[in-house]
Amino acid sequence: MLSNIPQFTDPNLLVGFDTSDDGSVYKLSDDLAIINTMDFFAPIVDDPYLFGKIAAVTALSDIYAMGGEVKTALNIVCFPLAAMDPAILGEILRGGAEVVKEAGGVLCGGHSHNDKELKYGLSVTGTVHPDKIMCNNRCKIGDRIILTKPLGVGLLSAYRIGGKVSDQSYQQAVNSMLMLNKYAFEIAKKYRIHSCTDVTGFGFLGHLNEMVSPEYSIRVDADEVLYIQEAERLAADGFVTIGGTDNRNFLQDKVSLTGLSTPMEEILFDPQTSGGLLISVHKDDADSLLAELGKLDLPSCMVGEVIPRVDSNIIVQ
Repeated sequence: MLSNIPQFTDPNLLVGFDTSDDGSVYKLSDDLAIINTMDFFAPIVDDPYLFGKIAAVTALSDIYAMGGEVKTALNIVCFPLAAMDPAILGEILRGGAEVVKEAGGVLCGGHSHNDKELKYGLSVTGTVHPDKIMCNNRCKIGDRIILTKPLGVGLLSAYRIGGKVSDQSYQQAVNSMLMLNKYAFEIAKKYRIHSCTDVTGFGFLGHLNEMVSPEYSIRVDADEVLYIQEAERLAADGFVTIGGTDNRNFLQDKVSLTGLSTPMEEILFDPQTSGGLLISVHKDDADSLLAELGKLDLPSCMVGEVIPRVDSNIIVQ
């Protein structure tokens, strides 16, 4: 589909849509560039206020994944006026606005459309120094890979309906989705980090695959990957998600899986909403970074390392 879009050439466009990065970056001056990104989706929780917050956290995450700071945001709304109480939309917008304020940004307005299905998100602008852009595929051989939130959110969200998920585990998932990646990146940027991305719909392995280049591969120690425990029980009982199956099919010739249980495989392919950051950090800084990230409310984990190129993009053992 993208092959039909005309190519744009501008020396100030430092990151465009021709890569798999989390946002575009446009240089305004030698020491200032802007990051543009957007995200919106249908509700994944029943509470409209929480949905607004989660959607906003997700949209803002790409700014941090690119190494930037949030500046402004615009609401994107599709709302079925004939079928829903407008007060629901008011709660969604309140949740989103509170998150933008927490991020230090300014909500400037937005655009709404009377549609059959409710969707909400943000178009976000951030800033970054041109020399400090965090692209997702500039890892260095020997780097360690750190994940800043546990996995399993997709499975828990998908099977909350019908009572298949305990209230405690579901609350863990909600708490994870509500946490801005701002706090993890503010810590990470003090260290020698070379690449960064966030984990969303393509799952842990899908976004890790985007960090790979022809010069190197990434090896993952599955035993070190943290996840919300009940997600493993769901996968063991045969529950899967459409997104997880799509991720598995896309990555089957790019990822080598050795000695993993089927539930663990499902967790690694599980699509996340508002997942954590994947950070590639110099091996000598990895332990210190992980220890400082441990001060946050959600646990981080060191999941692997960047190795010289092998046949597979990713090796999971």
